[in-house]
Amino acid sequence: MAHAITISPTMLRVEALRQLRNPYTLGFTLAMPVGMYLLFGAGATYASASAGHGNVAFYVMVSMASYGAAVAMTSSTSAAAVEAAEGWGRQLAMTPLRTAGYAATKLITALAGATLAVALVFLVGALTGAEVSEGWRWVLCAMLVIAGALPFGLYGLGMGLVFRSDGAATLASISLTFFGFFGNVFMPLDGTMLDIARFTPMYGVVALARWPLTDGVLTTGQSDQPWAVAVNIVVWTVVFAVLVGVGVKRSRARR
Repeated sequence: MAHAITISPTMLRVEALRQLRNPYTLGFTLAMPVGMYLLFGAGATYASASAGHGNVAFYVMVSMASYGAAVAMTSSTSAAAVEAAEGWGRQLAMTPLRTAGYAATKLITALAGATLAVALVFLVGALTGAEVSEGWRWVLCAMLVIAGALPFGLYGLGMGLVFRSDGAATLASISLTFFGFFGNVFMPLDGTMLDIARFTPMYGVVALARWPLTDGVLTTGQSDQPWAVAVNIVVWTVVFAVLVGVGVKRSRARR
């Protein structure tokens, strides 16, 4: 007989509080994206310049929210994978919470963390001059940012399974900073660097998140094609899924 997935409200509360009390979470997933938006967006002399259907401040806001959401998702899932690899499942066997419930709780916590990062950056953006022509573009951009963070949940899970150490979350999140710099997220790229950026993991999801603002037009005047953005997202999602598969095989081999 199939069992319904049971989610523990107590564990949800504990996980949420643990994330909020974690200095790493506060620094990298909340403070850093807001700080970078204020530095490169609201605080820049070009903040009010036109960008698509809004201004540059809005463009930077979406970019930084995408980075924060991806880091939040990656750090949460990599930590969950490390816990599982260290035998947390045996502890769960002594409680009413089943593995599926534990996984669902972790996923909800990761999504909540990503949503909080997006909400905070967007709130600061709204208060500091980020503008777009219609209100629905705010909502759609936020939804695309959160959806774009989901593949990085696979990335974090794979990193946690492969490295199986407390440093897995840190390594995964630091690598996202690298992906951001070379993925046209933190600063506009041009020429050969832009050509390379189109093949990096964060390029597709951030380009998609900006689409309601830019319609695919870059700051350099070039344009992204919808099919190319879609291919980037799908290919990297598959790559991250393969990484999870490798991690699972390595975990079983160690037993």
